[in-house]
Amino acid sequence: MAIDLTSDVSTRKAFSEAITEFGLKDERVFSVAADSESRFGAFRKEAADRAINVGIAEQNAMSIAAGLAFCGKIPFISTYATFLTMRACEQIRTDIAFANLNVRIVGTNVGFSSDWLGMTHQALEDVALMRSIPNMTVLAPADGAETYRLVEELINYEGPAYLRIRGTAKEPHVSSEEPIVIGKARKIRDGNDLTIIACGRLVYEAMLAADRLAQEGIRARVLDLHTLKPLDEEAVLKAATETQRILTVEEHSIIGGLGSAVAELTSTHYPVTVRRMGIKDRYGIPGKEEDLFAFFGLTSDHIFDEAHKLLETEESL
Repeated sequence: MAIDLTSDVSTRKAFSEAITEFGLKDERVFSVAADSESRFGAFRKEAADRAINVGIAEQNAMSIAAGLAFCGKIPFISTYATFLTMRACEQIRTDIAFANLNVRIVGTNVGFSSDWLGMTHQALEDVALMRSIPNMTVLAPADGAETYRLVEELINYEGPAYLRIRGTAKEPHVSSEEPIVIGKARKIRDGNDLTIIACGRLVYEAMLAADRLAQEGIRARVLDLHTLKPLDEEAVLKAATETQRILTVEEHSIIGGLGSAVAELTSTHYPVTVRRMGIKDRYGIPGKEEDLFAFFGLTSDHIFDEAHKLLETEESL
């Protein structure tokens, strides 16, 4: 392993290292690039006979990946998430998911990690699209360590999966003793006053907000929901019953993403107040990611303030 999983590392770098380490050990693993070979690190050179580059042709790449899976291979296809999930959505739905094939779709540069490239490259709707497709597993790791372990699990996972990762910038490491298992949330902080449920990069911001709330005597539970589908219903409903208040935080539209998934579950089984933080039905804009987090109200300070509003609203009822 060429990276330290206890340190800050980009999710994209972690994916490259994981696909190289685990892919070289398993001859079923293929890489499928759409003029995006850099995502696959050393794998594309050390396993050149299992590395395919179709050029800028995402739809074709999906169909090729489907063909490989039909032959018992495990293809990982990766490029910008916007192009994979939107341009090739029909092929994902019809060629891959309908047959429940073992194709791993790795969308990179999600959210604001594309910086100045703007809305054309900012995947803010990808989770909503992938969640709606039957048989599809949807993953949004919080950091490099989580990315690495999820890729390891995906080697022998049954069915299609979408892995949502960010760009080349280092991501803060999220420390937790809980194991990284597909379908299981990780409790990053414990508490019974409210629950903050986050995914991806914003797990770290939620953790910072919870630590600041703790200084005021407010115990906020923080759940890292790296698996958005299938949802860890047990963990979410346990949080609902034990804390009565839920705040969701995501680097994605509030429509169809993490917040929607949590609200859909709780409204059916245990109705509680769910406040959703994310992108509010609009497109992204160009800019540095730290500025965009501030502009769209998704920093730890914003989460801290929103948690207070949630507590104050509940107390006034």
